[in-house]
Amino acid sequence: MNPTFNSVCSFESLLRAYRRARRASPKSHDTLAFGWHLEKNLLQLRDELMNGQYRHGAYREFVVEDAKKRHIKAASFRDRVVHHAICSALEPIFERRFIGDSYACRAGKGTHAALRRLEVWLRRGDDPYVLSCDISKYFASINHENLMMLIASRVSDSQLVSLCRSVVESTEDAPGRGIPIGNLTSQLFANVYLDALDHHAKRVLGIRRYIRYMDDFLIFGKDTASLHETKARIVAFLGSRLGLVLHPKKANVFPVVVGVPFLGYRVFRSHRLLRKSTVMRFARRVRQYKLLLASGDMEPEAFFAGMRSWSAYADDAASSGLKRSLAGRLGISFAPFISFQTAL
Repeated sequence: MNPTFNSVCSFESLLRAYRRARRASPKSHDTLAFGWHLEKNLLQLRDELMNGQYRHGAYREFVVEDAKKRHIKAASFRDRVVHHAICSALEPIFERRFIGDSYACRAGKGTHAALRRLEVWLRRGDDPYVLSCDISKYFASINHENLMMLIASRVSDSQLVSLCRSVVESTEDAPGRGIPIGNLTSQLFANVYLDALDHHAKRVLGIRRYIRYMDDFLIFGKDTASLHETKARIVAFLGSRLGLVLHPKKANVFPVVVGVPFLGYRVFRSHRLLRKSTVMRFARRVRQYKLLLASGDMEPEAFFAGMRSWSAYADDAASSGLKRSLAGRLGISFAPFISFQTAL
């Protein structure tokens, strides 16, 4: 059943959206302030939406450095309630269309499922070569009009399409381009945008083994010549249909025996290793965090939480020797319970 604008903007829908939005940051000032007068705020938000008076607010901007430097734009809690209401209505519509081997930001998918799928293909050994691709500045390059046409092709309610447009156009990196990485809607819209590539790869190009996690995707083949031809056809499709380009340094064909770089790991038929760049970023971050600890600008609990998180991430690869080496080089411990003195 196609969602309607009225159902998305109903008090019941907004209340459910509020509860989902609250889970991400239950103790933030923005969340608590909205919840203090919850009924009043939800009724006001509903009335603004229904009367066409809703306007998306400004964003709080900050930079996160992980695999790459990312400019994050965080919407207010009030706007995030609207984002959740939109996504709850649209996700079932688009989920039915998404291919099985698209793994980012989908229920029952995720990084672990994507890596397991990749390992199954590698163990079968049918395709000795792989084309690994990354789209250059993906979120900043999404064309608003192209995206809105894709949304409107599946959503018949014009008011709901207009509401989606108001979120899409609440920010732009260039005229008519760009969606903010921090929005929940952006995760869905980014999958909707590249769903066109997924179906082109599977239906038009006839690719059997294609896997995508957001803007990173892999294509397996029998020989390098066919994969280079596939790459050229994908470049043409991305440019003409979606206004996107592949990253010039991250679109390569190589044999799978050297390991397939994907989602922070280098994946082989029998095991995974952490990528060198991943390890280097972790070491750099630990040195920065230790300075913050020593100056009192970081709480020990935050440091320990980061350690435990990265340790669990590393455990998904063959990393015991690496962790011992890092512990010695950085003067840290990967034990589950470590003291502030030991960490320093």
